[in-house]
Amino acid sequence: MDRLKRILIVDDEKLNQEVLEGMVESFGYQAEITRDGAEALTKLKWDIDLVLLDVMMPLLDGFEVARRIREDPDYRDLPIIMVTALTDRESRLRAVEVGVNDFITKPIDKTELKVRMASLLKMKEAQDAIKRHQMVLEETAQKRTLALRHALAEMAEAQRHIHAAHLDTIHRLALAAEYKDENTAGHLHRMSHYSALLAQALNLPSDEVELIGYASPMHDVGKIGIPDVILLKPGKLDPEEWEIMKQHTLIGGQILKNSSSPLLQAGEIIALSHHEKWDGSGYPQGLAGEKIPLWSRICAVADVFDALTSPRPYKRALSNEEAYDILLESRGTHLDPQIVDLFFANLDKVKEIQARYVEAPYENRNLKSIMLNFYFERWKITGSGGKL
Repeated sequence: MDRLKRILIVDDEKLNQEVLEGMVESFGYQAEITRDGAEALTKLKWDIDLVLLDVMMPLLDGFEVARRIREDPDYRDLPIIMVTALTDRESRLRAVEVGVNDFITKPIDKTELKVRMASLLKMKEAQDAIKRHQMVLEETAQKRTLALRHALAEMAEAQRHIHAAHLDTIHRLALAAEYKDENTAGHLHRMSHYSALLAQALNLPSDEVELIGYASPMHDVGKIGIPDVILLKPGKLDPEEWEIMKQHTLIGGQILKNSSSPLLQAGEIIALSHHEKWDGSGYPQGLAGEKIPLWSRICAVADVFDALTSPRPYKRALSNEEAYDILLESRGTHLDPQIVDLFFANLDKVKEIQARYVEAPYENRNLKSIMLNFYFERWKITGSGGKL
């Protein structure tokens, strides 16, 4: 059963209170009596549906009470009928300014009061219905938003797992090629970080820096297709063997080509052209200068430095100083001069990377330890957001 409409009567004269109370109750409403404005303001919390407000009261007059009611956001739509003996235009304008909805003049006509109250209460019912509908809509929207956020979070998590699996597959492929060549997981890490460092120094976009960092370890993936007798030969290769060795760039390009993955597309470019030389004497296409893809020029500097400073069964590791001399000699012939200059401009960071991924003596390494070390280090990188 619906509750009776609650009408707040605000008047300091008892006779007026009794007259208004009788009329209100005869209309089928519930009357709440207050004798001054301060008390009226406290009773608004009693689910009041309409206020009958006298003007001439001590302390707070009707204008001030109406103004304070309208200041509260909870009561901005509460109907107020001002019951007054004042009939001048100025008083009525002032009442409108403070938020009064309607007027009724003393002495009160019962029929007029009933009609005016019914009209305002009907308007309030409509406004309350709109508010309830808005609340339902907001709650529904909030629930849907939370559900959407949850779904997006699950989707993002799934994408992170897919991306991690994608990277894991790629790094396993790169590691397989490097292990066949007696290289190490440390070499992959250093190549990755050297390349990313040089890409940052070139002010490339952050997503491109990350792409190069992940793609650079695939530079020698084509060595999977080179016979061990050539790949692991301790001495110098003869011309026929050297031609076979150079095929690893083309094999790498073939392995990685036609992929929809931007990472594998970058790996294809790097694998195919990281042995091109600035002066055009490299292979497999004899590209020169800026016709060599920038990513390959970056990886070439990183690869040359790490190859020079890493031990192999057929050579000793050169000191950094010896490697620096060779890099400077290769500037403008083998290597892009600008990238070589950036390498030396960031030498402290290069040394930090080199020290961070230093590896055990060659004869103490085995496949298991290499793979465990590589994936532990890669997990630490990708687990913190994939940044290099």
